[in-house]
Amino acid sequence: MRSKLVYCSAVLLAVILGLGTRAYGNQLPSFVSEHFGDALWAGMIYFGSRVLFTRRPLWMSLVLSLGFSFGIEFSQLYQAEWILEVRATTAGGLILGRGFLWIDLVRYTAGILFCYWIDRILCNRSRMI
Repeated sequence: MRSKLVYCSAVLLAVILGLGTRAYGNQLPSFVSEHFGDALWAGMIYFGSRVLFTRRPLWMSLVLSLGFSFGIEFSQLYQAEWILEVRATTAGGLILGRGFLWIDLVRYTAGILFCYWIDRILCNRSRMI
């Protein structure tokens, strides 16, 4: 149960930081405001998968979160009117995105790999204690 709380906290932190990059983007360095929001979104997906699959290996969450994130990005190629209306809402835009960009795949990969790396370090450290 403790690990689920830690992962839920990580999800919440990723959400807060990600929304912060959107809300205060004009006050952040352009590299941060352009790239960190998507990387944090993907990191949130990784930590969310850890909440669901706490007892599974870390690599499983890595693969699932990459697949989910890439699936969301590729779904943006679908341009039916009903989905465009959903994406036009704040929640729809934050969850589903607005338009396909190849660079988003790089941002998602970087965010997920960074969170996976942090997770591995902390998991290894907690086993030593």
